[in-house]
Amino acid sequence: MAILNILHYPDPRLHKVAKPVAQVDDRIRQLVKDMAETMYQAPGIGLAATQVDVHERVVVIDLSEEQNELRVLINPEILSRSDDTQVYEEGCLSVPGIYEEVKRASEIRVKALDENGQTQEFDADGLLAVCIQHEIDHLDGKVFIQRLSSLKHNRLRTKILKQRREKQLETVE
Repeated sequence: MAILNILHYPDPRLHKVAKPVAQVDDRIRQLVKDMAETMYQAPGIGLAATQVDVHERVVVIDLSEEQNELRVLINPEILSRSDDTQVYEEGCLSVPGIYEEVKRASEIRVKALDENGQTQEFDADGLLAVCIQHEIDHLDGKVFIQRLSSLKHNRLRTKILKQRREKQLETVE
C-alpha cells in the first residue's frame, strides 16, 4: 500500500470529470487500498480518486471513529434525492483548513459497485448522504467551495492563493 499525493485547490486537475471504471480488477482494488490508507493518514472521512489525480469513478468513505467501516463506491450514481435539504459544515482534504456550510439533499438513494464488482444499492441520510454527495462532486470535477455563493467562493479562492504564496515565501527564506 502507498500514501498517495492529494491535490490541493485550485489545481486544475481537480476539475477533470472522472471516467467510469470499465472493470473492477486488481488494479482498482489496489487503488482502493491506497486511497483508504491515504484518507486515514490525512486524516479524513472520504476521498475521491480525482483528489489523488486518478480520473476514474472511485470513492472511499469511512465515518467510523475506529476507521474500520470502509465503504467503497465504484461508479457511484445518485438514483434519487429528497426534496428536504440539510446544511452541514464541510471540509475537504483538497482544501485544507477551510470549513463552510453547504446545503445538500437530506436523503439520497445510491447505486454503486463494491471492490468485488458487486452492485450495491442503498439509502443514505445525515453525514453519509453529505459525504457521498461531496465525493461524487469531486468525480464530476467540482470542489465543495464551488457550491457557495460566487462572492464567498472568490473570497476563499483569494485567501487560499494568498496562503499558498506566503507558504512559498517561508520556504524560500
